[in-house]
Amino acid sequence: MPGRGALANAELDLIFRAARTQNSWRPQMVAEELLRRVYDLAKMGPTSANCSPARFIFVISRDGKERLKPALSAGNLEKTMAAPVTAIIGYDMKFYDQLPELFPHADARAWFAGKPEAVIQESASRNATLQGAYLMIAARSLGLDCGPMSGFDQAALNAAFWPDGQIKVNFLCNIGYGDDTKIFARSPRFPFERACQII
Repeated sequence: MPGRGALANAELDLIFRAARTQNSWRPQMVAEELLRRVYDLAKMGPTSANCSPARFIFVISRDGKERLKPALSAGNLEKTMAAPVTAIIGYDMKFYDQLPELFPHADARAWFAGKPEAVIQESASRNATLQGAYLMIAARSLGLDCGPMSGFDQAALNAAFWPDGQIKVNFLCNIGYGDDTKIFARSPRFPFERACQII
């Protein structure tokens, strides 16, 4: 058979079918070594021209959570304060300065340097969003649960964690060991016929 093989159903359940967005957390810390393993998997996911614009802050300390707190919406406050880790997923608006190292096959830096900010931001945010999704898949693959979130004051969060303006927040993701007794019933998903076309 062609291809590289496939994960077994148990692994697919772990990453997708049985995995849930968590809103409550068990009081179990996540080791730094495990966060490093999560990143080392996530960084292997593809981005355009390997541009890798995502930047991550893993907030685990009480002081860090207090810095995060004023930027959170009311609906995200309690669960974020309780989460062992809150990942701030941002994007570097000068990601292209790293392209000579990351994509040495062409002068990819010239594709972005000096271009309008909207052009740079479009590529940075799109690829950083991909990297944030890879981070969640990697975390789930290593036995962690995730709770991705919008619902924050972007300007306040940028000021608290990336005040020089070069890196901007994209979204947040709580990470840890979820409390399955407090999750909602799974919401529906569209079937193939409603979401997809083959042409």
